[in-house]
Order: sequence, then C-alpha cells, then structure tokens
Amino acid sequence: MISAIVLAAGISKRMGEPKMLMPWGKSTVLQTVISTLQASSVNDIIVVTGGARQQVETLVGKTVQTIFNTEYEKSEMLSSIQLGLSVKMHEASAALICLGDQPQIKERTVRSVCEAFLKNKAQIVVPSYEMQRGHPWLVARPLWDELLEMKPPHTPREFLKKHARKIQYVIVDTPSIIEDLDTPEDYLKHKP
Repeated sequence: MISAIVLAAGISKRMGEPKMLMPWGKSTVLQTVISTLQASSVNDIIVVTGGARQQVETLVGKTVQTIFNTEYEKSEMLSSIQLGLSVKMHEASAALICLGDQPQIKERTVRSVCEAFLKNKAQIVVPSYEMQRGHPWLVARPLWDELLEMKPPHTPREFLKKHARKIQYVIVDTPSIIEDLDTPEDYLKHKP
C-alpha cells in the first residue's frame, strides 16, 4: 500500500493567511490536493497539520487522517515527514510525500510516480520537469528508518542527494511539480 503524507503544517508567513484554506476553483487549496490524490487511487492519506490546525482539521473532516506536528513553528519539512512516516510505519510499503500547497499537481503525475514504484520497486521515485526535481516524490519502506533518524539541519533534499543512484525519475510534461504557493503573487498567477 502507498500512503500519501500531505505536508500542511506551515504557518503561511509569506502568504499572510492560511494557504491550505484559500479558495481553489470550487474547493480549497488543500481539498484540491486531497481530491487529486484520491482520483489517482491513493486512498490512504494523512495530513500533517500545524498552523491553522483547527480550520484544517474541520476542512478535511473525516475524509482523511490528520496528525498535529507540535513542532510546526520551529521545525522544517523534515519533522512533518518524520511524523507521517512514524504513523504509517506498520502498514505502508511506500510513502508519497506531497505538498499541501500544491493544488496544481496533476492526477497523471501522481499515477506515474506510483506506477513506477509498483512496476519497478524503485526505492525512490521523483517526478522531473526540465531536469528539476519536484513533488510528490515517493520513498519505499526500506529507506524510512534513515529519514526518521535524520536531525536538523539535515533536509530531505540531502537525503535525495545521498541516494541519487537509487532514484527513478519520472519525466513529466508539466511544471506543476515544481510550483507551490508561497506568496500572494504565486496564488494569483496559478489559481484557476
């Protein structure tokens, strides 16, 4: 089973309001990410919350599992990934690391990443657009312990660099894998 870990714990400092709750078409940024995952047949989803915890938990309701990152204000992405992995330790064979502020990801991208893992049993699968790595990327269960043992200032990027030879790249034709929403300008540029 592939579990999706949706990183939604940020405090949206540069955006000035909680990104996950912002309107996106007929939905919200975070709900769109979840819907895309579900449409891609990824049904085991955990959302790691932090800033705007109550609103985010209310927003997703009982459709997905949530877990609160108590360190969200002073930690980076790594702590949220570790929290998600620790919850899924005993049930998943791989984790799909997704950004909660990336509503423009495509269903076909998610499917391609998951299929590359299922077909080839690659330990790490990363989507690539014009030689740039993006999200969501997948890490197989045998490498989780190493991610769980990492301590700041080490980052997921360093983990990927260390395991560069194990990465299977999935070439995609959309820049959506490298675009997230950090500022009001990003939001206005990308929103449907």
